[in-house]
Amino acid sequence: MRFKLLACDVITRETCLCVARCAHTVDPVFTRKGEHNVPGRLRELLQGHIDAAAAGETEYDAVLLGYGLCGNATLGLAARRFPLVIPRAHDCTTLFLGSKAAFREHFADNPSQPWASTGYAEHGGAPVSEGSTRDWLGHDYATLIATYGEENARYILETMHVAHDDSAIWFIDVPETRGSGGTEAMIRREADASGRTFRLLPGSLRLIEGLLAGDWSADEYLVVPPGHCVRGIYDMDEVMRAAPEAGEGNQ
Repeated sequence: MRFKLLACDVITRETCLCVARCAHTVDPVFTRKGEHNVPGRLRELLQGHIDAAAAGETEYDAVLLGYGLCGNATLGLAARRFPLVIPRAHDCTTLFLGSKAAFREHFADNPSQPWASTGYAEHGGAPVSEGSTRDWLGHDYATLIATYGEENARYILETMHVAHDDSAIWFIDVPETRGSGGTEAMIRREADASGRTFRLLPGSLRLIEGLLAGDWSADEYLVVPPGHCVRGIYDMDEVMRAAPEAGEGNQ
């Protein structure tokens, strides 16, 4: 099979290693971590790549997305000529941890818990992710209202927002891509300097490997068929689902 892969550069190490091991042909494109700061712009960028792949001569079996909902940046992305495949994840934390179960165990009660990884720290901006889930969702509050209605949009924001515990920094360590270990040492120093506890979490390539292998169990990956787009569910299990694109079926 042949895949087009669109991924955030924070998972460059993990993705490139998995591409090298993959039995399929993968054409990757990476976007800058900083694009997450403007989710609407990142959505337009990703949709542009999806549309370009659809208009191109290469026959892909699918366009793979190395993202989660990521501050709603993938909300509304539409499959064109090829299906889209995206992990059922709220953000890249789940991709580094390797499963929804691990994310639920460590972050369900603190979705905005400060954390870092080698890939996150070495690409643009702050080395530690300390953003509020509510702040991220706030960028697209109008989209939530248009999609779910004002009452439901307000409920989503209140449900997703939990005051984070900033007394610790959790470092997600993916053994295969930790490099010399210098990033972990840097985050340890930052934790010490800010009076916070350093906590180490084991990471895993599992979700990225499965995405590239075409091993798309419905429990862990959403397959969006042509003519459909990504819709957010915002729970800890389904996370997102495919829905007919606006206007589809009326043309």
